[in-house]
Amino acid sequence: MNDNTQSIPQTDDEWKQKLTPEQYHILREKGTEAPFTGQYYNDHSKGMYACAACGQELFSSDTKFDSGSGWPSFTDPVNRENVILESDDTLGMSRTEVKCKRCGSHLGHVFDDGPADKGGMRYCINSCALNLEKKE
Repeated sequence: MNDNTQSIPQTDDEWKQKLTPEQYHILREKGTEAPFTGQYYNDHSKGMYACAACGQELFSSDTKFDSGSGWPSFTDPVNRENVILESDDTLGMSRTEVKCKRCGSHLGHVFDDGPADKGGMRYCINSCALNLEKKE
């Protein structure tokens, strides 16, 4: 699924043609989906989660865990070089935003309250920012 030859839209109009309205709002406008509503928050399928905008591999199901937050949560990206972490002080909170390095899309946030035995991080990611390539 990691197709680095795929064309990445450059303009807002191109993104709007490629993405659903909900995906556009979350990936390009830094929105969020309501907790416990996304297709992957309670999905236990095995496979690789990729950016819904560009196909960049982001998270393996091997690192997914039930955080109780209502969003898919992972302990670590499949490759830390595939994501960008940036300070986010919006909404009166100090958080760390997670973005796809390849296309710059907003994915969610990372927190330091994940499983201690897995490094302590919780990558809290919007379902609609992901596509799951299932393994049989």
